[in-house]
Amino acid sequence: MGITELMVLGAAADPNSERGVSCEGQLPAASDKSLVDRAMAAKKALGSKAMVLGHHYQRDEVIAFADIRGDSFKLAQAAAENKQAEFIFFCGVHFMAESADILTADNQKVILPDLAAGCSMADMATASQVADCWQVLNKIGVAGKTIPITYMNSSAAIKAFTGKNNGAVCTSSNAARAMKWAFEKGEKVLFLPDQHLGRNTAVLSLGLKLSDCVLYNPWKPNGGLTDDQIKNSKVILWRGHCSVHGRFSLQNIADVRQKIPGVKVLVHPECQHDVVSNADVVGSTEMIIKTVKESAAGSKWAVGTELNLVQRLANENPDKEVVFLDKTLCYCSTMNRIDLPHLVWAMESLVGGQLVNQIKVKPDIAKYAKVALDQMLALP
Repeated sequence: MGITELMVLGAAADPNSERGVSCEGQLPAASDKSLVDRAMAAKKALGSKAMVLGHHYQRDEVIAFADIRGDSFKLAQAAAENKQAEFIFFCGVHFMAESADILTADNQKVILPDLAAGCSMADMATASQVADCWQVLNKIGVAGKTIPITYMNSSAAIKAFTGKNNGAVCTSSNAARAMKWAFEKGEKVLFLPDQHLGRNTAVLSLGLKLSDCVLYNPWKPNGGLTDDQIKNSKVILWRGHCSVHGRFSLQNIADVRQKIPGVKVLVHPECQHDVVSNADVVGSTEMIIKTVKESAAGSKWAVGTELNLVQRLANENPDKEVVFLDKTLCYCSTMNRIDLPHLVWAMESLVGGQLVNQIKVKPDIAKYAKVALDQMLALP
């Protein structure tokens, strides 16, 4: 993320910046148990002045201290609705903390325990790249007919671009509503930055054809497309993806169905199109949790989403069989940078009078990003 897109205030030394991570094997080992007592003491000392938000993909040791757990937008809303909390510890990644800062009051301060907790998908669309894309659309005369829709998993600068150009933010649960709204306003949609969510929404929810979608590659001249390809398209997909959800495959589905008779495959719409098309149930993070929780005892689920959440679903639903869809275990390595050592460090620093790792979006960016977020809230 460029310094023009985000200001980070009060940063201090990272207590554990060189940890290595791997997608193979088990989840990282839990932190030193003595940190639990320190976290409890710091949280008690801060009292109602502080609120801890925990994303569903966080480790259990972090979720244990969350006042509210949820997906990115639910947590940003929770931060905005809590006017009492002066300090918001956002246990998620940078784009989530940005959204929380945009939606909270000026006197509230959002803290990201580890500044290295980013999002590879959000980083796949930079403000300069999207500006270049818009110039291409202007050059061939279609920008005026195109409505930008950006996924929540994008930087504040991309949300601001969307707000400036009469677009909206969307989540995985309301992407179809956002895209329908966009087609009522224009002839084309520029969908940022996740190509899979955009494609799945356009084809499986809106009934468009795969041929109606083109893939814009920001690393190639003209996005790697001819002018006619762009003119004839209905949805311009950005070349971005989730490194976790994008790894699930048709072979994973075939293998789990052979291994577990009667299993139902439940995946997130960030998965590839052929995976989503062949799953039994497709839904957002919140819907995945609700689906498993409300399913009948004895039901079997192979879940295609982040490993921390899948393991938590298995632990919290012992009357059901819940397994990870891929045979190679993979968690979100950037999300997992928020661990108990970082959370304790950030809380203890604040108890000691030092505000660290405050996330503050620049006013001009926040202004237009909020326009796009407000438009999402106003979707019919």
